[in-house]
Amino acid sequence: MKFHLRTKVRRWFYPLLSLLVMWGVIVGTPQISQAIPLRQLLPGAVQFLQFSSISDKQEIQLGGQINKQLVNGDVRLYRNSELNRYINGIGQRLARKSDRPNLDYTFQVVDDSAINAFATMGGYVYIHTGTIAAADNEAQLASVIAHEIGHIGGRHSIKQMKQALLAQGVTQILGVDSNKAVQIGVELALKRPHSRRDEYDADVRGLKTLKRTGYAPSGMVGFMKKLLNSGGGTPTFLSTHPGTQDRIEALQENISSTEANRGSGLDNAAYKSRIRSFINS
Repeated sequence: MKFHLRTKVRRWFYPLLSLLVMWGVIVGTPQISQAIPLRQLLPGAVQFLQFSSISDKQEIQLGGQINKQLVNGDVRLYRNSELNRYINGIGQRLARKSDRPNLDYTFQVVDDSAINAFATMGGYVYIHTGTIAAADNEAQLASVIAHEIGHIGGRHSIKQMKQALLAQGVTQILGVDSNKAVQIGVELALKRPHSRRDEYDADVRGLKTLKRTGYAPSGMVGFMKKLLNSGGGTPTFLSTHPGTQDRIEALQENISSTEANRGSGLDNAAYKSRIRSFINS
């Protein structure tokens, strides 16, 4: 009787054990869709970005694509190697002391007499020749560059893109065609101002960067005051940056009287002499 019982147990137990082992192998083996990215399975497939969790690498790649569209389209770069080296030198010094020093920053001079500057994601900063000519000294110019670096530090362009995508009915869960993202990024860079909150944030970040780099913090306030008091309408740089007087007051609260002029970049004559060979200021 016991023998027959053991025989019956073996008849169902070993097949069941084999089945369990096979199931464990199947479950434990990585599926193809998990192990290989979809874009590798489909050569030439459009890359989709998840803006709810975009990585630094993706941001840099997207910024590079946006920059390519800009410089091949609406933005005309100023082809003076000496001036570009000068601006890049200022920008790189500031970038090393910024909130995101590990990005590979690119600083470019735009051939445009309008007073303006802007930035896009991934470390790309654009300075108009009009801004360079309008600044009284290097500290003022550095403050503009530091402010734009502040936008990159705060990832403001990414936030704007998320908002633009949501307005178009694209949810963060679905992701977005990278080509569409580039188009939106170009539009944001050229036409859409940052929010008041982002401007304050970029001011604070920029001022901290300016101080850490060794520039006199009064340069930031000085440049804003200069433009507000220049007359002849609101300059382009300020027309896309709301609440300038309030921003000046907020900056002054973060600059003590003892440190305002402490640092480099306040020699007006030296600055004007240097840029005169590049730009007719």
